[in-house]
Amino acid sequence: MTSVWTATAEMPRYDALAGDATADVVVVGGGWIGLTTALLLARDGAQVVVVEAQRIGSRTSGNTTGKVTSQHGACYAPLIDRHGIDKARQYAAANQAAVDQVAALVDAEDIDCELLRTPAFVYSTESTGTLENEAAAVACLGLPAQLVDGGEVGVPATAAIRFDNQVQLHPARYLAGLATAVERTGGRIFEHTRAVKVDEKDGAVHVLTEAGGMITAYQAVLATLLPIGITGAYFARTRPRQSHGIAVRLPVEAPVGMAISIDSPTRSTRPWPGGGPTGLIVVGGDHEVGSTEDTAAIYRSLADWVSSTWNTAVEPEYRWSAHDYSTPDLLPYVGRSAGSGNIFVATGMHKWGLSNGTVAAGIINDLIAGRHHPAAGLYDAGRIGDARAIAKLIADNLKVGKDFTTGHAARLLKHDGRANPVCTHLGCPLTWNTADTTWDCSCHGSRFDADGNVLDGPATTSLKTSD
Repeated sequence: MTSVWTATAEMPRYDALAGDATADVVVVGGGWIGLTTALLLARDGAQVVVVEAQRIGSRTSGNTTGKVTSQHGACYAPLIDRHGIDKARQYAAANQAAVDQVAALVDAEDIDCELLRTPAFVYSTESTGTLENEAAAVACLGLPAQLVDGGEVGVPATAAIRFDNQVQLHPARYLAGLATAVERTGGRIFEHTRAVKVDEKDGAVHVLTEAGGMITAYQAVLATLLPIGITGAYFARTRPRQSHGIAVRLPVEAPVGMAISIDSPTRSTRPWPGGGPTGLIVVGGDHEVGSTEDTAAIYRSLADWVSSTWNTAVEPEYRWSAHDYSTPDLLPYVGRSAGSGNIFVATGMHKWGLSNGTVAAGIINDLIAGRHHPAAGLYDAGRIGDARAIAKLIADNLKVGKDFTTGHAARLLKHDGRANPVCTHLGCPLTWNTADTTWDCSCHGSRFDADGNVLDGPATTSLKTSD
């Protein structure tokens, strides 16, 4: 499936890497975090090589909702409860600064990406208690937000918090602009160049590609949604969650702002400029990757919600899905990989990767340059976490073990006359995703196309055709 963004953007093309290469920094992954990091590093004078396994922006970064905002659902009251007001204020400030940084990059690099400054609402259709607590939290964090009447949202709501002067954009066109800026600033980009192994030895980092080439650099940045292979054991410290999106045209003008509900099921909306004044993007259907086969029902539920809300039948013009990773303590992992000195990672964005990912790029750029970044300690990729985080990790990994065991026991069940394959990462059984036509791993989120080719890691090796 193709998202509305990748279907309506002209992306630059780059050759695959032939042979070996050297650089100051090698960035693995040509999505939002990878390209932003590469541009910041190149601006600082570093020689940068970016390698992308497929096309730039072809996976999660090109399948987002396109919201760049410090409004991350009802997240701030839980952050204060979990980490205290000072750290919650750091998180809020970093993400609000990221909104402005993205707008500044668009201006500086003259990127045509439909950027609009709009409000972002978090709303409820039920009780207002959670929103009142959240409003009290954001009020003491310095965010441009306030509790408002639900009638402002444009969809049925009892109350809402409005974050002013946020950003929505066309993410694929933004990524195309970033890539062009990276190249213009001296960086080199290679597509169809899958990194399969990363080693650190004798003060250098060596990245082996699927074609057998070797990239040698002083530092490596793994901006691959989840670090590839077993790097830093982040596969055991995060959980993969998938959401689904549709693009539709309403019978009336679409609500002008971005919005997300705190009720279940979650519905996230924003205007779709490419669809005209009635165009609307709707995202929802959150579930763990590989936990359901009938994903077609999720797309139907999104269309049904639109039909019910606007009292008219709609047919999606585009539908797509993407996944991201959550962490047990609500904060991303960004910085030096656990146990490493020169390998940097950014993962666990909790589906707010456009703002958090911009923060991550700034942290990594400053760490490599030897500068202080105010949010580096907050996002520290080497942290263990508190007792609640450890308990959550234990519970999550017990579930992974159960899925692994029961999945192998069920491999006698057939898919199209064949036994279901197992993931090439750590051998977990795969689930066939009917709507997206992919093989999905519920253990760590790897995804493969119908022919067994890797779409998303941490797996780096295609499925065996004999499975």
